[in-house]
Amino acid sequence: MYRATTQGIEITVEPFYLEERSEPMEQRYFWAYRVTIANRGDNGVKLVSRHWRITDATGHLEEVRGPGVVGEQPELEPGDTFQYTSGCPLTTSSGFMEGDYTMRDETGQEFEVAIPPFSLDLPGVHRSVN
Repeated sequence: MYRATTQGIEITVEPFYLEERSEPMEQRYFWAYRVTIANRGDNGVKLVSRHWRITDATGHLEEVRGPGVVGEQPELEPGDTFQYTSGCPLTTSSGFMEGDYTMRDETGQEFEVAIPPFSLDLPGVHRSVN
């Protein structure tokens, strides 16, 4: 699991490879990721938008921006959590994702919350850093 906290908003991400949706011979690999957003702060917030940066094994970067997540703009009071699952296709057998959410607090102030970088790797493949 990968975790980051910004201004009392904790983001936890758990990626997993979906072999049944992947076709390695066709250079199609598919991962899902489960995100939990927890409001550990003292004020209510609303998730306004998302910004993802997806990098494959060749270094190709794709950016995705849009309102909310999975069609929702959840509102979280202190102590609340929101969880969703989404997916990411790649043409390479590994990559990584990172990004941020734009949140709005009860006063209307917007701020960015970091989504921790996380790797998308095939199960059982050993990677080494040189």
